[in-house]
Amino acid sequence: MSTVPSTTVASNHEEHQYLELVREILDHGEHRPDRTGTGTYSIFAPRPLKFSLNAHGSPILPLLTTKRVFSRAIIAELLWFIKGDTSSRTLSDIGVKIWDGNGSREFLDNLGLTDRAEGDLGPVYGFQWRHFGAEYVDAQTDYTGQGVDQLASIIHKLRTNPFDRRLILSAWNPKDMSKMVLPPCHMFAQFYVSYPRQKQKTPSQATSQNGDSTAEKPKGHLHCQLYQRSCDMGLGVPFNIASYALLTHMLAHVCDLVPGSLTHVMGDAHVYLDHVDALKTQLEREPREFPGLEITREKGGSIDDWKAEDFVIKGYDPHKSIAMKMSV
Repeated sequence: MSTVPSTTVASNHEEHQYLELVREILDHGEHRPDRTGTGTYSIFAPRPLKFSLNAHGSPILPLLTTKRVFSRAIIAELLWFIKGDTSSRTLSDIGVKIWDGNGSREFLDNLGLTDRAEGDLGPVYGFQWRHFGAEYVDAQTDYTGQGVDQLASIIHKLRTNPFDRRLILSAWNPKDMSKMVLPPCHMFAQFYVSYPRQKQKTPSQATSQNGDSTAEKPKGHLHCQLYQRSCDMGLGVPFNIASYALLTHMLAHVCDLVPGSLTHVMGDAHVYLDHVDALKTQLEREPREFPGLEITREKGGSIDDWKAEDFVIKGYDPHKSIAMKMSV
């Protein structure tokens, strides 16, 4: 028998995918120890979650509504990744403290990184995205031109060969693991451009008076599939969904594509034991409409030098916040 009350309103709202996975983990998850010492309920390889990133051409941001999600931190962290920054102090200085624990003196010393400056996280996400294969020195070093700039490569391919099957972004680099404060949880993403089928036109409709084809080439729709090895359902996953959705919106914007969808594939999907009561409260709430997203920059341009003000989240009306402790 289920230990968690079911949602009372039947709905095809995409947030129910997340809620039903949380419910499944609470009801059937295996009790397992974990790195942080907190303990979890866990299942492996659940059904992927899938979120639309536009409705009839209007951009959507799948920001969960059954609790308020800290959207300012999501945007700040994503822009920090894109810059290739690896110092938690950059985020901490603007009030985003999500990496402070992993960059603390105590945490670094416990990993044996006693010579590492406080806040220097090592070659984590942003470094791998922009400088994969470069030799990591510290968070202050200028790595311009070093390693493989995966983001730049993806953008070039999206613009020149959108049918490419190698539109891959990888943060998983075994060579650098010992230098990272934490191996990447969201570790691998693949992008795909689809061209929706157009209705068949008669020969007379498809050809103009001078014999030229009048059929308009459809605009490509950009999709992202994320693989995440370790998935904290309470705190991390709502962040990760919104972050990779936002990244897909950004790539679509600079490559003149339509945002398509985000598919979230998970490995170890878990609920920390000290999040159980909070998530039971969340499961009692009914999802509301996902917000819209407006990007105020001109189409095209670069993936670099974006600012938080470039994003306008419209109509976000979530239920109130639910406090959950972050396990470090």
